[in-house]
This record gives sequence, structure tokens and C-alpha cells, in this order.
Amino acid sequence: MKVDGRPMRTIWVEPDGWSVGIIDQTALPHRLTTARLATLDEAAHAIRAMLIRGAPLIGATAAYGVCLALRQDTSDDALDRAYAVLIATRPTAINLKWALDEMMAAVRNRPRAERAAAAYRRAAEICEEDVAINTAIGRNGLPLIEAIAARKKPGERVNVLTHCNAGWLAAVDVGTATAPIYLAHDSGISIHVFADETRPRNQGASLTAWELGKHGVPHTVIADNTGGHLMQHGLVDLVIVGTDRVTANGDVCNKIGTYLKALAARDNNVPFYVALPSPTIDFSVADGVAEIPIEERSADEVASMSGRTADGRIETVRIVPDGSAVANYGFDVTPARLVSGLITDRGVIAASPAGLAGAFPERAGKAE
Repeated sequence: MKVDGRPMRTIWVEPDGWSVGIIDQTALPHRLTTARLATLDEAAHAIRAMLIRGAPLIGATAAYGVCLALRQDTSDDALDRAYAVLIATRPTAINLKWALDEMMAAVRNRPRAERAAAAYRRAAEICEEDVAINTAIGRNGLPLIEAIAARKKPGERVNVLTHCNAGWLAAVDVGTATAPIYLAHDSGISIHVFADETRPRNQGASLTAWELGKHGVPHTVIADNTGGHLMQHGLVDLVIVGTDRVTANGDVCNKIGTYLKALAARDNNVPFYVALPSPTIDFSVADGVAEIPIEERSADEVASMSGRTADGRIETVRIVPDGSAVANYGFDVTPARLVSGLITDRGVIAASPAGLAGAFPERAGKAE
């Protein structure tokens, strides 16, 4: 994607050929800054502290974390430590485990002298695969938007509601939920996005709005509780969200608040689609509500907010009374019955065991 006309990805190998550059997403939307990762611990911190986030990008960063570890020590012990450190950073996104397993398979049985180079090759492949998958998601999701546009009167826009950030900032490039949106916009369809602010980290307001604006897509930031009202008044044509994990039966785990959007969509007959890359499917889990570990994050994310003051300073203020208990669940699970369809790189499929296994038989078979 482009930032002020300049092509940019979320992660890259620096000119030195081994260290890793990332966009520091904690500084957005007020500053575009980058960070350099040179060690395993720095890669783990970037994931844990959410300098990078989004299931596909977490996987890519973990892959390069393995590379950085092997650059210092190519022993089996170092490889095992890298896996253990990285797998513990974020428990919910299944792409993390998928990418680490891919890296282990690529280097485990190689001579020590070949491991680092093999790791860098596989990490680069994981990044390119992510871009290709997300590009395919865009192509497969575009007809959903085109069909709505065809029913509109001349000049009427297609209104899409999304939650959190499943854009190119959550992936290596292109994004998942935003991929059809960007393709529709670039093809000339009049499209408008309602972006939930997505408390507590405000990733819709700070990240989705930022990247849509940089690409020129018309959008409006709304409070998290506004979506149902818009749907009741016919102002939302469809909902497209991303996901951190989809189970074998089609349950969808995504940023907290997604379930409520799905309920509102069902009540108002608004199509609710989930865009996902294939590594996000977890065929080893059958019941999302019962089996997916839900990350509980720091209370500070709820109790405080950061923003830019009138004089340009970035300040953090507390908004919760001292002494009040705070719970901060990062994700919720939307049951498959509320999902109109899954937009994948292999087409739009049913959120069901048959739909998933039919589209990805090689993955489903391994889980049996």
C-alpha cells in the first residue's frame, strides 16, 4: 500500500541484510515512525507490546524473530528457546504458532551452518505468501461489494462497517478485511467505511482510519456502540471484519466487540463477513467459545487513553477513578451461525465444518 504516495510494507529486512524494520504502530496516527529489531528479545517485545499487531503480521514478525535468534546461536537449544519465547507473546492469534512451526520445519534438520540462511529464506517466503493470500482475499471479496453497488441508485455509495484493524497494518501488505475495500475503491466503486473506534486501544480510530485516509478511501470513525443504530436505519450495507483464529466449525475469534456487531447485523439482516488468510484457520479446535484462550491484557489500556493535545504534545491521561477494578479481555468469539460467509484466498465459503474442510482439505486432514 502507499503512504503519501510512497509504497510501504509493515515489515522488511534492513539494508544491512539481517536486521528487521517495522512500523511502530504505537505511535500512529500522530507520528509515522519505524523501529529496528536486532535480537530475538526485541522481536518478542515488538509483538508483546504491540509495536506490531494483527494475526498475519504477528506470524511474520515471529518468523524473523527466529532468524534473529539463529544469527546469534544456531544450536538446538537456541532454536527451542526462540520458539518458547515467541509462542508466549500473544496466546490468541493462531498465525503465531503456524509461522513458528513453519520456521522449525525449515531449519530443524539442517546443518547448523545452513540454519540462519534457511530461516531468512522461509521468513521472506511467509511474508510473500501473506501478500499473495490477502490479494486473493481482495479478489474474492470484491464481488460482494460489486453486487451491492449494482443495486444502488446512481451516486449512492456502498457503506461497509468494520471493527478494529484488519488492514494492511495488520498484515505484511494489503490487509484482510480491507482487501476487498481497497480493490473496490481502486476500481471506481463509490465506497465508504464506518470504522469502529474499537476500545480500549482504539485501533479502528488510530490505525484503520489512518490507513484508509492515506489511501484516499472515504471513511467515518464511529464510537463502538454506534454500529447497531446505523444498521437499524439502513446505513450499513455489509460488515467485513478480520479474525485472529477461526475454528474447524466456523467460529470466529476477533477483537472484543465483534460478537456484538454480529448480533446487531443478524437482527437487521445485514450480511456479516469475515476475511481471513488460511493460516488463521485452526482445525484442531472445534468450539471457539470453550477452547480458544482469550488474552487478558493490562488494565491500563482501559483505564487510560493517549492522544495529541492542542499544542501538539502526545499525552496519556487516566479516565477511570482510582481504586476501580478493570477487566480487559482482548477478544471475543462470534459463533459460526452468525457469520454470512468467510472470505478466503480460495473463495467465499460457508462458516461450517463442511465449508472449511472442503476449501482446505489438506489442512483439515492433518488435524484429524
